This record gives sequence, C-alpha cells and structure tokens, in this order.
Amino acid sequence: MNKAQRLAHRLREVILNGKLIANTNFKDALTPLNWEQATQKIADLNTIAHLTFHVNYYIGGVLQVFEGGDLEIRDRYSFDLPSIKSQEDWENLQQELWENTEKFAQKVEAMSDEKLASTFVKEEYGNYAQNVEVIIEHNYYHLGQVSLLKKLIQ
Repeated sequence: MNKAQRLAHRLREVILNGKLIANTNFKDALTPLNWEQATQKIADLNTIAHLTFHVNYYIGGVLQVFEGGDLEIRDRYSFDLPSIKSQEDWENLQQELWENTEKFAQKVEAMSDEKLASTFVKEEYGNYAQNVEVIIEHNYYHLGQVSLLKKLIQ
C-alpha cells in the first residue's frame, strides 16, 4: 500500500468500517441511534448529531478543495447543525457523511506522492498529507466523544 492508499484506508477505518484502533467507527456508533437519541442534550455538551454534522462539515469542506474548489469552511460555522426533526433528517445527515467520506477517500487514493507533499491552499495550512492526517485524528477525537455520549444516553 502506498501512502495515499494508507491514508484513505485510515479515513475509511475511523468513519466507515474499522475496528482496529477504537474497536468501533462512526458508522457502527451512529447507525443504531434514532433521531431523538442523536439530538438528546446532556448538560452543555454537544449532541451526537452536532458532532456528526461537525465531522461531515470538515470532510465536505476539504473535499471541495480536492475537487478543485475553494476552501470555504470556517470554524465558527462548524457546529451550525440544521434542525433534526425526524428519523429521516438524522439518516440523511449520516448518509451525507458516509458519501462524503467515500468520495474523500477516493480522492486521497488517487493522489501522487508529489500532490500529498504539495501545499494545501496556503503555506500556513501545511501540505495535503498533513491535512488528511489532521482530518483522521480529528475524527478519532470526536468518535471518542460520540462513544461517551452514547453511554450517557443509554
């Protein structure tokens, strides 16, 4: 496996299908939840739905750059979850995360070593490989939060 393939594999592992590091992944953690559980507020913590939106927000924003667009995401909007009022709303949010993750992983897999080493948008943002690694680490961080919230809810 080359570097691009390893990075794509690690992203799929945390979001879609892995068990190696946390013995779970976002898909396994989120799928059994209904929309009421996903939006259940505990003290001043983010809800599981907010964390799901947040993770997808960054994946989608970086994916936009991978597809030739501009980096338009901003931290201040990363928790601006549209209202979840039904199971369908919750399932649509999850489906968007699964689809964006797979598209993101496919784009990463197709990157050459030169592309991975090239500047991501601005010099201060590092290179493509660093940004993919940050996305992966960021997702594991929030997967831990989701796991804890699930225990509090159930």
